[in-house]
Amino acid sequence: MYKRLSGECLCGTVKFSVKEEFKAFYQCHCKQCQQLTGSVFSSNIFTDPGNIEWLSGEGSITTYEHSTRAFSKSFCNICGSGLPFINKAKTSLIVPAGSLNELPKILPQANIFTSEEACWFRLGLQAKSFSGFQN
Repeated sequence: MYKRLSGECLCGTVKFSVKEEFKAFYQCHCKQCQQLTGSVFSSNIFTDPGNIEWLSGEGSITTYEHSTRAFSKSFCNICGSGLPFINKAKTSLIVPAGSLNELPKILPQANIFTSEEACWFRLGLQAKSFSGFQN
């Protein structure tokens, strides 16, 4: 029996749960993921397409599918948070790791498309760290 993990968008409009029955966890550094997330990489967990129960707010989800490339993104149309979506090939449900309220047991298994890594990523790892905003 698999544990169920809950997830939601930042504003709490969209809520869901998934069984902790995951196939893979990748951190993708491709340029498209940088643009879709506005960050250095995306952290996505892959599972079976039917492994989701929408608890609320399903009508507040917008999905973007690139017209010529094989990538998509779903997000809350109120707060913009990334949400689970089924890939264009319909083979996997992709769960943005940051949308989960609990830590999954699975850990990132690979960094993919590192040839497209943001030029500032490695330098950023060397920057000073603070537990909150810098004073």
